[in-house]
Amino acid sequence: MKLLQVTVCLISLILVVPSVFAASSSEDFDFFYFVQQWPGSYCDTQKSCCYPTSGKPAADFGIHGLWPNYKDGTYPSNCDATKPFDSSTISDLVSSMKRNWPTLACPSGSGEAFWEHEWEKHGTCSQSVINQHEYFQTSLGLKQKTNLLGALTKAGINPDGNSYSLESIRGSIKASTGFTPWIECNRDGSGNSQLYQVYLCVDRSASGLIECPVFPHGKCGAQIEFPSF
Repeated sequence: MKLLQVTVCLISLILVVPSVFAASSSEDFDFFYFVQQWPGSYCDTQKSCCYPTSGKPAADFGIHGLWPNYKDGTYPSNCDATKPFDSSTISDLVSSMKRNWPTLACPSGSGEAFWEHEWEKHGTCSQSVINQHEYFQTSLGLKQKTNLLGALTKAGINPDGNSYSLESIRGSIKASTGFTPWIECNRDGSGNSQLYQVYLCVDRSASGLIECPVFPHGKCGAQIEFPSF
């Protein structure tokens, strides 16, 4: 009888321990991608877009998210269902987030559903380093620090519907930030490749930019459009 009890206890332990390790490692990651998107390219597709309820955003790059990642190219997600998005924790940031982290999804919204998605999918996986308020505050600070539109226009790369070389876009951002970006393209309604998102990498402590350990998959053409907005 004692042998049976011991066996049952061992089986229970074997079943429980992996889940404990899975939970403890769910917030383990190597670096962040900080992703910003150009609204003109988001909207200039066959799918189109909807402006937020606060009105048309400024013609500037908007934050998409701050995403924990692994060096092998994979990433954790939805790490803690017990820590849902709580708008009251970021009440002091909302006005800035509406300007710098606007939603363009349809139907029109305030942005809260977008922020909730980003926190619950990505932010919950960074809680070993930053809490919910710090997650959004850090992202806002990174946007101001990187100033992508300023970097591009300084190099004569303007959102005017013209095409620019991928190398000049990448080079101008690197010259301004000190770090190599990854450029993501999408296609406009006519099928032309256009500047869509810019990825920069942030160290695990979310304290500063680093060179990316790995870039996402995908590529742009040698010449890409920078549409107006």
